[in-house]
Amino acid sequence: MAGCGWGFRRFGHGASTANYTEFTRRFATWLGLHSTDAAALVEILYAEDQGAPLSPARLSERVSLSSGATAILLKRLEQAGHIVRTRESADRRVVTLRSSPDIRPRAMAFFGPYSERMAEAMAAYPAQEIQRFEQFLGTLRSTMDALLANEYENGGPTPPAP
Repeated sequence: MAGCGWGFRRFGHGASTANYTEFTRRFATWLGLHSTDAAALVEILYAEDQGAPLSPARLSERVSLSSGATAILLKRLEQAGHIVRTRESADRRVVTLRSSPDIRPRAMAFFGPYSERMAEAMAAYPAQEIQRFEQFLGTLRSTMDALLANEYENGGPTPPAP
């Protein structure tokens, strides 16, 4: 797996989505955070592992919060020492969200057993098969993203007449 090795892959399909939510909820409890704060922290860690750290606006989209609510959430995470805001772009107005050096080892400790079990389960399949499965899930996610951006952009299809 790419990234730091804490291994929390986000598969966006069925039961794995429910499991993702449950792991995040338990991570929140383990850290003593609200579940929304933990979900945001997981998104920040995941994005860093993917080499594409988030901006506050992108995080807001990922956790479905308004920009104001996201700003308050980020302030809490920053005050708790879990994240830092950096200005890495040539455009100094652009803020990049990074995990703090203190939170990464804690995340690795929490998700270590998950990572080990996932690696064991995935070892039973050829790399090409895993890659094909990830492509399939990526296609499903792209399809859902397109539906949300188009057909569901105003809340959903027109309801049938009563």
